[in-house]
Amino acid sequence: MHDSFVKLNDWLGRNMFVVVLSGLILGFLLKLPDSTMIRQLVILLFAYMTFVTALGTSFKSFVKVLRHPWIPLWVLILVHFITPLTAWLAGIIFYPDQPTIRIGYLIGASIPIGVTSIIWTALVKGNMAVSLVAVTLDTFVVPLVLPLFFKLFIGQTIQLNYLEMIIELSLMVTLPSVVGMLLHDLTQGKVVSFSKSIGGATSKLSLLFVILINASLVAPQIVWDLAMVKILLVTLLIVSAGYFVGFLGSLILKERTRETVLTMIYNVGIRNNACGLVLALSYFPPAAAIPITLSILYQQPLATIIPHLYKQFEKKQQITN
Repeated sequence: MHDSFVKLNDWLGRNMFVVVLSGLILGFLLKLPDSTMIRQLVILLFAYMTFVTALGTSFKSFVKVLRHPWIPLWVLILVHFITPLTAWLAGIIFYPDQPTIRIGYLIGASIPIGVTSIIWTALVKGNMAVSLVAVTLDTFVVPLVLPLFFKLFIGQTIQLNYLEMIIELSLMVTLPSVVGMLLHDLTQGKVVSFSKSIGGATSKLSLLFVILINASLVAPQIVWDLAMVKILLVTLLIVSAGYFVGFLGSLILKERTRETVLTMIYNVGIRNNACGLVLALSYFPPAAAIPITLSILYQQPLATIIPHLYKQFEKKQQITN
């Protein structure tokens, strides 16, 4: 039984594009109703995925990064200052007469790091300690940065229930991460076998269900016409740019290892779109939510392509050298 789950986990890890695509297609077909129970299920699935992923990381490594958090802090600068600037410029270029759409892109680029960045960092064997520290720090930075950001760029004051956001992110990231890392240290790494077998397989299937639920909630908001095609293309450009900013940001690091570069790409590129939708629908016209809604469709499929693109980049580097 153990060997079967190891094989299933390995297969799912090699075929994440199939997992993501299946989640998207099933989500569009099933069209689940939005409810409190569904949203609580998403939090529970995220908590489980984070817990299983954290089992492969030592708490000592986490504390070591926390003492010298230069890379996570650099990630936060890219997330909250550089990517919003690129999204704002793209909005001005492609939608000069539609300020609401521009605001949507700006919101999508300024929201917190997405929890799935931790999952993808683990899948590509990135630096889990850096990823966990970046997401954890962002939980506490966002309540300070976002209100200031919206006041400066949009001239609008927002009042979010940040306590609720912090509690939710703590349940999805902080608590399961700490428990997972402590279990790793207490068992001297023996729990890693669980995360590479039944735990790993079920956490990847949990990701499929999270994508399915998000796609299902997004589907009713999409109306297929020429204007939507344009937004789809511009959104693809902006979401791709987020990943690319993470890659460019890694170029200034002294220790540019493969695991650090991929960690930065995922932590800068993946965002908490659920938070973005709450912001857009609470404070702006409905059209502001469209770019964020479409970002959900691109974020995970692009995440599956990145390891292949980076492998090609490494080959070219080897040829050049």
